[in-house]
Order: sequence, then structure tokens, then C-alpha cells
Amino acid sequence: MTKTFAASLALLTLAVLSACGNRGALEPPEGQSLPPAIYGESKPPSAEDLLIPSTQAQPERSDELLRRSEKRQDDKFDLPPPG
Repeated sequence: MTKTFAASLALLTLAVLSACGNRGALEPPEGQSLPPAIYGESKPPSAEDLLIPSTQAQPERSDELLRRSEKRQDDKFDLPPPG
């Protein structure tokens, strides 16, 4: 009986803790500011703008399928290990 009580108490605690996220607007910590404006931009980025990953951080996937068997080209940098 005490094991089920402890397990249900742990589950209840986890459920309560998982629900206490901040739902308000993001702001920098007190005493700090957002990064300065990027060169060429008139205004600094907002917190929401900084959360959107750039193309370099999240490149698009290339879905080029191999249609037929092709022989690999010689790779002059594919050297055997030394020794």
C-alpha cells in the first residue's frame, strides 16, 4: 500500500512540476539587455526573433533519390590509415 502511495505521490509531483512553465513574453534578465542591432538593421532583434533558427543552424534536407546504381568516383583524399 505504501509503495503505490509513494508512486502516485511521485507522479503527482512530476505532473505539478511539469505544469509550472512561464507562459509570458520572454524578456532578458534584469540588468542585461538584448544583443545590439545586426549590422545593416535599424532595430535590434526581439526575443522571439532570436528563437527562430537560421538557415545555417537548420539546413534544408536534400531528398535527392538514387535512381540507378552509379560507380563511385575516385576520392583522392580517401587514404588508408598510416602504419
